[in-house]
Order: sequence, then C-alpha cells, then structure tokens
Amino acid sequence: MEQPIVNRVAVSGLITLNLEEYFPQAELKAFDLKDFLFMEMILKEKDFRAALKEHDWAQYEGKVLHVFCSADAIIPVWAYMLVTTYAQPFAQDIFQGTAEEYLKVHYREVLESIDFAEYADKRIVIKGCSNKPVPAAAYMILTTKLRPLAKSIMYGEPCSTVPIFKQPRK
Repeated sequence: MEQPIVNRVAVSGLITLNLEEYFPQAELKAFDLKDFLFMEMILKEKDFRAALKEHDWAQYEGKVLHVFCSADAIIPVWAYMLVTTYAQPFAQDIFQGTAEEYLKVHYREVLESIDFAEYADKRIVIKGCSNKPVPAAAYMILTTKLRPLAKSIMYGEPCSTVPIFKQPRK
C-alpha cells in the first residue's frame, strides 16, 4: 500500500517570522545635501535657501525622505531643519541619515512595539533570503526579543535552517 505524502514542514509546529512584512510601505527617497553645497564643500546660506525654495518638493509626496550629506562637509543643524520645513507638507516621514540608518531605526521601533509573548516555548524560524534590504540589525533585535521566550530559533527556510538558539532541557 502506498503511503500518503506528508508535508513534514507543515506538521512540524514551526512558526516562520518574515521581517520583510515589517518593511516600510512608503518608498524611501534620498535628499543629499551635497547637491546644494558650493563646490560640494560649503553651505552658503543665501544660495541654499534659494535652491530649497526652487526645489520640486512634490516629488516626495507620501514618501519617506532621508536627508544626509555624502560629501565630507560640515553641515549646520539649521540646514536639516530648513529642509524639514519644506519637505514636511509632502513627505510621509523625514529622517536625518542614510536609508540604511533609517531602516535600522524603523525596525527597532516596529519590533519594540510587538508583544512576543505568543512565541513562548515555540520553535521559530526567522525567514532568510529576503527580497528587500532588511538590515542585519533587525535580525539581531528579533533574536534578542525571542531568545528569552522561544524553545528554539532558526534562520533560513523551514526546509533548510541554520540553528541559532535552543533552550536547554529542564
């Protein structure tokens, strides 16, 4: 007699967590102050104000704007504040730093807001191979949150995992 095919992953009791589900919904847009500097080195207030006034701010409608300077220049704090005054009516969120820095902060905020109690004594697989740039810091934060609770933590796909942590037997 032929045995029925059993999906061992489906009946294993593994819970898969996918950090991509918490990726920001809004598009990230860069605003590099370097483009507004004289010789990519000096911020001239009068020229800077004029350039900001002429800039097309509508392109940031509903987006997350991350403001940074890729040039090795000293940028006064008021310059970031001035950009914010122009961008705020359009951008969904405004962040000072790179996209990578924004994602680290975003994931920290999201993961801090989750009650992980439901994962107590569970076997967890943190999904790998994401299609979006989920920062390594997010995986570290999630592991920190799960370690005191979970029976085990693995990384990868349910059919092929890397063991990360296992509670000692009591």
